[in-house]
Amino acid sequence: MTALTIASVATNSETRAKTDQRVKKDRVQLDFAPRSMARLNALKTKTEASSYAEVVKNALRIYEALIEETEDGKQFLTRDKDGVVAPLRMFL
Repeated sequence: MTALTIASVATNSETRAKTDQRVKKDRVQLDFAPRSMARLNALKTKTEASSYAEVVKNALRIYEALIEETEDGKQFLTRDKDGVVAPLRMFL
């Protein structure tokens, strides 16, 4: 497994007091199996993301939107090259 740290920790409290607008960040460490790490690398390359954190943040935004739409009863459809439309199978 490969460990990946997503976000850096906020600066010390003295520095934070000087910059009230600084947002506190939490550090998250994830363990990826080799196949998942390869997928993450591929997504980073395809999307030209500057970091793994950017890939994960974008994925979370999309995932959240998909969940919200699904909870509202909406359905996602796909269309193949022949024009055949079928439901996208998610959350199985």
